[in-house]
Amino acid sequence: MQPRPIHHARVFGSPWPGVYGTLMDSARHYGKHWHAVYGLGLLEDGAQSSASGRGTVEAYAGDLITTNAGEVRDGQPLGGPSRRWRMVYLEPSVMAGMAADRARPVELVRPVIQDAALSQALQILLRRLGQWDARRHSAKADALACEESLVQTCVLLLQGHTDTPAHVDRRELASAQVKRVRDRLADDPLAPPSLTDLAVMTGLSKFQVLRRFEQAYGVTPHAWLLQQRAERARGLIHSGASLAQVAADCGFADQSHMTRIFTRHFGFTPGAWQNATGTSARR
Repeated sequence: MQPRPIHHARVFGSPWPGVYGTLMDSARHYGKHWHAVYGLGLLEDGAQSSASGRGTVEAYAGDLITTNAGEVRDGQPLGGPSRRWRMVYLEPSVMAGMAADRARPVELVRPVIQDAALSQALQILLRRLGQWDARRHSAKADALACEESLVQTCVLLLQGHTDTPAHVDRRELASAQVKRVRDRLADDPLAPPSLTDLAVMTGLSKFQVLRRFEQAYGVTPHAWLLQQRAERARGLIHSGASLAQVAADCGFADQSHMTRIFTRHFGFTPGAWQNATGTSARR
């Protein structure tokens, strides 16, 4: 039997509901997936090859890595058995608040960045978030220090690494028909449509639905639906619902099914997320 690949994951909360951090030390090969949040991280050790909205990219120790909300990614170690990285994730509403003068959603233009000032600011933010998480709610000064670092980091990110007029958002390539498929999948996660239903709704063949959806969003409709359920589960767990209830409300067969999909999507378990956000203590 092949040994399981190394995978150590930690998720930690923040003073704000729309921000959280992770520490990953992993040999896993992640398949295509997306997150509903923006991500900014530091690759601390090893190297990684990954898909992005700008094709396949490589990142090495010391590089910053980014993800846009809804951007399809994958990832695997490069030149070694494993890699270690830290990330901070921000809900789109948080990013929008940092860029209040922008008329359209923020788009990060580089999946891999070399920027010494931004790297330093991010490392301070990650360190302060870790300190806040370890002494959760113990001192308002900790939260203020975190907030200052968050603003400083986001300002540097927005000033130097966001969209230009020449950039074309991949999501704009999706036809109205394919967007209808996505919206239909999101409408009722407990009663998803069949591929036949989607074909009838759009006037396309079943093969065309599959091909065009994957071209637009990087994953099949079923994979997108599972990831949508994982994102919904993350929000419900944060609101304080029990894991068993969340699994039922999100359309998973049972709690273990939710745990498998959630862990595959985020890299950490629903229980770890529950502990990081403090929701288990509130129930």
